[in-house]
Amino acid sequence: MSLTMLPPAPQRAPAAPAPRDRFIDVLRVFGMVLVVVQHWTMPVLSYAQGRLTTGNALAAIPYVTWISQVMPLVFFAGGAANAISFRSAVRRGGTAREWTARRVRRLAWPVVPLAVVWLPLPHLLVALGVPAQPVEVAARTVGQLLWFLAVYLLAVVATPHLLRMRTGVVLPVLAGGAVLMDVVRFSGLEAAGYLNVAFVWLAVHQVGFRYAEGGLEWLTGRRAAGLAVAGFAMVAGLVAAGPYPASMIGMPGMISNMAPPSACLLALFAGQLGLAMLLRPAVNALAARPRAEAVLTALAPRMMTVYLWHMTALVTVAGVATLGFGLATPSAGSAAWWSAVPLWLAALALVLVALTALLGRFEEPVGAAAHRHVPAAAPLVGGALLTLTITGFAPGPAPLIACAALVAGLALVSRPAAAAPRRR
Repeated sequence: MSLTMLPPAPQRAPAAPAPRDRFIDVLRVFGMVLVVVQHWTMPVLSYAQGRLTTGNALAAIPYVTWISQVMPLVFFAGGAANAISFRSAVRRGGTAREWTARRVRRLAWPVVPLAVVWLPLPHLLVALGVPAQPVEVAARTVGQLLWFLAVYLLAVVATPHLLRMRTGVVLPVLAGGAVLMDVVRFSGLEAAGYLNVAFVWLAVHQVGFRYAEGGLEWLTGRRAAGLAVAGFAMVAGLVAAGPYPASMIGMPGMISNMAPPSACLLALFAGQLGLAMLLRPAVNALAARPRAEAVLTALAPRMMTVYLWHMTALVTVAGVATLGFGLATPSAGSAAWWSAVPLWLAALALVLVALTALLGRFEEPVGAAAHRHVPAAAPLVGGALLTLTITGFAPGPAPLIACAALVAGLALVSRPAAAAPRRR
C-alpha cells in the first residue's frame, strides 16, 4: 500500500474544522516527548584526560527506532495544524503573508533565549577551567536540534502555496522525487540526498493537509492496520535489500536514514500513520478525559521550550556526572544500563522542568507581526537556523553571525505592540 495512492476524499464540501483537533495535539505532544526520551537514552559517555568520548546506545537495539523515530508523525501533525490554522486565518480575512509572518515569529522567537544563554556560555565554562573539548561537544550538540526548526520553517513558508495545489498531484511528485534522489545518492553523488530534506519532509507534511481536509477518515480499523503492516513491511524489505540501515536515526560510521533523510522514512511514516489512525478513536477518548485534557492543555503551549532546552538539560546532567564525578555510561543494553536509565531520566526531567518553568514565558513573541518583509525575513531566519545546526554554539564567528541574522529576520516581521492595528 502506497501513500501516493490514497483513495480520494468523499465528494462533499469539507466541514469547518473544529477549533482544536485533540488527536493532532496528542501526536505533537507525544511525538516531542518521545523525541526527548530518545535523545536522552542515546548517549554513551566516558571521560578521560580532558576528552569526552561519545557513542550511541541505540546502535545495539536499532529496531527500537522504528517506533521511537517519530519525526515523520511530528511533521504530519504539523502539516495538519498548519492547514487548519491557515484556512482559519483566511476565513477571518487574513492573507498568506500575514499568516506566514506570525508563524515565522512563533517558530524563531524561542531560539533567542537559547542564543542568549549559549553564545557566552562556552567561553565562560572554558574560563572557569572546564576542558575545551567537552565544552565544544556540548555547544555543538545543543545547536544540532535546530535542524527541525529550519526544515519546519520551509514547510511553513510553503504551506500557502502547497494548499492551493491538489494533494493527489503534489504527493506523488514529492514521494517520487525522494526515491529518485536516493537512487542518485546511492549511485555515488551523496550531496543529492540533501534534496530529500524538502522531498521527504514536505511529502509527510502534505499528508497532514489531507488529514485536515477530512481525506483520511476512511483510514480506520482494518484499513489502518493494513497500512501499518504494509508500511513496516516496506521498511523491513528496504533494510533487507539495502543500502538502508536498520536504524532510523543516524549512527556513527554508517549510512544515515536521517541526515540526509532517505525515502525509507516515507515507508516508516506509512507504518506509523496506519498505527496512529488505528489508535485514533482510543486516543480521542483518552484526550477527552478531564485529567488528560488538563495535561495536554498544559504541555501543548510549551513543547517548543521543551524541545529547545532538553539538550541543555542533557549536557548539564551529563557534565556533572562525567566531568564532575567521573561516571561512565554502562554498556548499552546491560543490566547496569537498564537499572541506571530510570534515575538518569528522572534527573534529566527534573532539570528540564526547571528550565521550562523559567523559560517557557519567552515562547510567545512580544509585539505584533509585520508581514511586509516576510520574503526577506524567512531566508534570514532559515539561514541562521541552518548555520546553527551545523556549527552549534561552539566558539567562533559563525554562531555570532547566525544569531545576528536571526534577530534581523525577527525584526523584519515584528513591530511594537502599540503599532498593531486595533481590532474592532
